[in-house]
Amino acid sequence: MKYWKVEWHHDFVEEPVVFFSEIGRDGYETRKVQSYRDGRLIKADASHESGEIGLGEIPVGDIEDVDAQEEFSAVVITRTEFWGIWEKAVWPR
Repeated sequence: MKYWKVEWHHDFVEEPVVFFSEIGRDGYETRKVQSYRDGRLIKADASHESGEIGLGEIPVGDIEDVDAQEEFSAVVITRTEFWGIWEKAVWPR
């Protein structure tokens, strides 16, 4: 597994600003947390998705490619960091 933190630089009030992803060996997200400006943390896995949050439908690719996009800042994080955020997040409604 790999773990990423991706900041999304934008001015959309209702959209998430940080994504935390757990990524399997096949390159697909297995778990995700979205962080919002108001402090909300919403999580998803294969059994818990909604219109607000879901796992990516294609492999994530290389973190360097994500980070190279102007609107994103992407870094690798540890499993411990990911799980700390995961435990604080709530399931979508």
